Amino acid sequence: MSTILQLLASLSATLGAYGVYKLVAFYYDQWTSPLQLLPGPPSPSFIYGNMKEIWNAENSVLHEKWIEEYGLTMKYTSFVGMGRLFTADLKALNHILMNSYTYQKPEATRYNLTQILGNGVLVVEEDKHKQQRKIMNPAFGAAQIRELTEIFIEKSTELRDIWDAESTKQGGTGRIDVLSWLSKMTLDVIGQAGFNYKFDALKGDANKNELNKAFSTVFRSRTRMSMVFMMRGLFPPLRFLQAEGDAEANRASRTMDRLGKQLLSESKTALAHGEKMEKTSWKSRDLLSLLLRANMATDLPENQRMTDEDVLAQVPTFLVAGHETTSTATTWALYALTQAPEVQSKLRDELLTVSTDNPTMDELNALPYLDAVVRETLRVHAPVPSTMRIAVKDDILPLSNPFTDKYGVEHDTVHVRKGQTLLIPILLLNRSKSIWGEDSFEFKPERWQSTPEAAAHIPGVWGNMLTFLGGPRACIGYRFSLAEMKALLFTLIRAFEFELAVPPQDIAKKAGIVLRPLVVTEPDAGNQMPLLVKPYNRSG
Repeated sequence: MSTILQLLASLSATLGAYGVYKLVAFYYDQWTSPLQLLPGPPSPSFIYGNMKEIWNAENSVLHEKWIEEYGLTMKYTSFVGMGRLFTADLKALNHILMNSYTYQKPEATRYNLTQILGNGVLVVEEDKHKQQRKIMNPAFGAAQIRELTEIFIEKSTELRDIWDAESTKQGGTGRIDVLSWLSKMTLDVIGQAGFNYKFDALKGDANKNELNKAFSTVFRSRTRMSMVFMMRGLFPPLRFLQAEGDAEANRASRTMDRLGKQLLSESKTALAHGEKMEKTSWKSRDLLSLLLRANMATDLPENQRMTDEDVLAQVPTFLVAGHETTSTATTWALYALTQAPEVQSKLRDELLTVSTDNPTMDELNALPYLDAVVRETLRVHAPVPSTMRIAVKDDILPLSNPFTDKYGVEHDTVHVRKGQTLLIPILLLNRSKSIWGEDSFEFKPERWQSTPEAAAHIPGVWGNMLTFLGGPRACIGYRFSLAEMKALLFTLIRAFEFELAVPPQDIAKKAGIVLRPLVVTEPDAGNQMPLLVKPYNRSG
């Protein structure tokens, strides 16, 4: 017994010494970090650093205040004294986004995303990402999205008819939670356009749908914040810990895997009989089928093909990326139009010049004011306000705007150490006064008639903004999202007049996977956007 006690004591002492060593090494690294030269706000808490301030402020507002005080490149404090690099310098951000092998998603973020998405294109890094992206790109090209526009219009029309009936039921003007309905509509779209699957969410059948129930369970459980959730992300040895909802989520994951394999098998069978299929069949045009076709191409070397597991991982990826972001963006577009009635009227006038209820993608893209409204919405109300990166090796970050360190020395570069985290401020760049002027926070579609010259230097893949990011990891589905959003606005604004159902100060933004709205005075109702929806009388 004494020998066992001695061994335990020795083991405890060894682990304790190792823990002290790691702690000292961690803080030595923080004390000697190049970030110590950077200006930045003082840390009000050893445990939380500046994080509580950031959580309590509306997204990006605190960072915008800090920039005015400390400049475009600074540091602030994360948990337990960890320094975090923050920059709104366009040259630095371009360097970060273009060098995706050096600046990657933090491991904790990747782990948490993997629990929801598997190893899909949003999660994997380096050569694996390059491989998946190369095979998937053709499915998201302009020609393919043009073919899918009919689905966008069809589902938008279905939603229009539901809102029309609801308004009539409520006496001519209906109070409608547009966020909830738009979420159902985009779920139906991604089911059909993504993998030829019918959720029938607009018909009220989504809650009975096995795939939707499984995905919703996994999404809800894997994004629920708790101490165990955070510890598992930050400390890999603790990933054996069980959190509330794990058992239910694991069962749902198995269901998703089974149904995903079924979808994959059906798509493969359809492709195998492709010669006999009509060219107009949606089965041949959904994203999963297009992905499979590209993956089975005879000119693609065997070692560059995606495995079935990799292909399956794209199903939940499609659901998240093609569902939440577009419904949230369109919700904020409708909100913005309620706060600018003259813009809403001007947009409606343009849309009513189109003679058909079923426009093509090219007809939608030929409407300049619709394009300006979409651009301005995605600028002011970017669904994803920021993202994180971590340096996987030492690097030197170039700056277009030098900073002056605490010794009064000017620097036009920042030395970045391996393991350093960085925040990419999407919304902050989109609303920067130095780029867009003093009215940068205001919703003004007319600003797109003459884009500021400074906006040309924003390293985004689309629209002189950072909403869809840029570089090798820019959003692969941005064309899909834009076409769907335009189809929705085209159909809904032609049919209805919209007003906000609550005072404007009652609407707040809550950050999760995306920035979703809530009503401050109705906290128990969860995320919602209540609008008054009244059918538009064209003859009036």
